[in-house]
Amino acid sequence: MNSINKNQPEDTNENLSQEEALKKVKELIEQAETCFFCTEAATGPSKGVRPMTIQQVDEHGNLWIISAKDSHVNAEIAIDSRVKLYFQGSKHSNYLYLTAEATIHEDESKIKELWSPFLKVWFTEGENDPRISLLKIVPSTGYYWDNKHGNLVAGVKMLIGTALGKTLDDSIEGQIRM
Repeated sequence: MNSINKNQPEDTNENLSQEEALKKVKELIEQAETCFFCTEAATGPSKGVRPMTIQQVDEHGNLWIISAKDSHVNAEIAIDSRVKLYFQGSKHSNYLYLTAEATIHEDESKIKELWSPFLKVWFTEGENDPRISLLKIVPSTGYYWDNKHGNLVAGVKMLIGTALGKTLDDSIEGQIRM
């Protein structure tokens, strides 16, 4: 099978684990902020898929999301804790896919830490709204697609490659193991 990667003058694959994986996950999630959050137990009208905003990636690589106790996502996680998250940070880079386990928490101090006035759209009583819960997402594996030197360098390399008739792709991709 002929692959575009055979035309590459440089390696475009780099698998990441532990600290390198955590750094890449934080970087890509910061770019994207939101994701498609997918539950295994699809009970709601969206068949288990919905956009969610990540409030925090902590120092251990756990993702924190504020969610409603009475939401479909909470009901589905109570049935099956396995989830998948899909991120897109920009049109041409910063893509991430994660598999994870999700648990529901009611930690008032963590809610206060993560609270943003923007969340009042969904939780009209503010940070003390009784409907608020937390989702703690613990990633295990995933895959990322990015570029090595930023979008500007990647764009220039693509233009030069087009002019020369060569593959000069600045992309990098690989497995994530947390």
